Amino acid sequence: MQFGIFSVSDITTDPTTGKTPTEAERIKNIVTIAKHAEEVGLDVFALGEHHNEPFFSSSPTTTLAYIAARTTTLQLSTATTLITTNDPVKIAEDFAMLQHLADGRVDLTLGRGNTGPVYPWFGKDIRAGIPLAIENYALLHKLWREHTVDWEGKFRTPLQSFTSTPRPLDDVPPFVWHGSIRSPQIAEQAAFYGDGFFANHIFWPASHTQRMVGLYRERYAHYGHGDADQAIVGLGGQVFMRKNSQDAVNEFRPYFDNAPVYGHGPSLEDFTRETPLTVGSPQQVIDRTLEFRDYVGDYQRQLFLMDHAGLPLKTVLEQLDLLGEEVVPVLRKEFAALKPAHVPDAPTHASLVAARTIAKEEVKA
Repeated sequence: MQFGIFSVSDITTDPTTGKTPTEAERIKNIVTIAKHAEEVGLDVFALGEHHNEPFFSSSPTTTLAYIAARTTTLQLSTATTLITTNDPVKIAEDFAMLQHLADGRVDLTLGRGNTGPVYPWFGKDIRAGIPLAIENYALLHKLWREHTVDWEGKFRTPLQSFTSTPRPLDDVPPFVWHGSIRSPQIAEQAAFYGDGFFANHIFWPASHTQRMVGLYRERYAHYGHGDADQAIVGLGGQVFMRKNSQDAVNEFRPYFDNAPVYGHGPSLEDFTRETPLTVGSPQQVIDRTLEFRDYVGDYQRQLFLMDHAGLPLKTVLEQLDLLGEEVVPVLRKEFAALKPAHVPDAPTHASLVAARTIAKEEVKA
């Protein structure tokens, strides 16, 4: 099972000091955070995409390429790449380029995002969000698997004898996760292609995530990709830890109360009760995370949000130390002991290349 962190790239004032990092500081800090994630033994770093303040990450592939040059084992991903407003041709080119530069340590999570105004900024209509996601991914999927593409759809100009360059590394496209909080159509899309489904498990109650993942698993099996429990599932989550649980609550409360998304809303106690947010000791994080398996089944990737709401860099790095030293080793052991042998691990470039080789040999036989 893969463990890692994701960032939504917010630039938020620290409510305890009144200090707001500059864009330059926040961008450099995210590189430091990603490098430290690898240093403490995490597997994945994922970066979101936004085109509006207070976020900085308008070009995730640029940042991820820079991080790739400064790491050796870290899997690089997105959280998410906007399949609706980005041209699928450009996504195909950018991520194939990143795949080469990172020696295959790349996958991506596709989504529609949660910022409505981004659609007209890129000449799109938000009312067509789902059809855009479906059509654009159909083209992206084709571009990475066919050398010469002829294509015509509803939302962009036709392509005639087009070849996306560079071609995917080893002729194996990056693995795709389809991210969604609320749209069953996206779970269906992930299942249809046999791709991964990433449920950003940070805002909704467990029952909602259980239904979404359950739908994806059912349809994955329906389309013949394997048994339902072999479907590729990832979860988001968010935690804040200190050795003493009450210290964690006291320290995190002002950040929670002023957070851009849920600040000035429900209380910290209500939110931790109704959603997977865990604020407490490392053992409490371990116990809560292990419970996820009870309602989504065995899954392949767990990413935590840890650098948001104005938390200073020093605090984020301390959180990563706790995650890497005290939490993830226990979670790896516990999840591995529970996982049946027939449930696959998270796909990597190496595993996808090996699977393609086996498939070719079976065809020859």
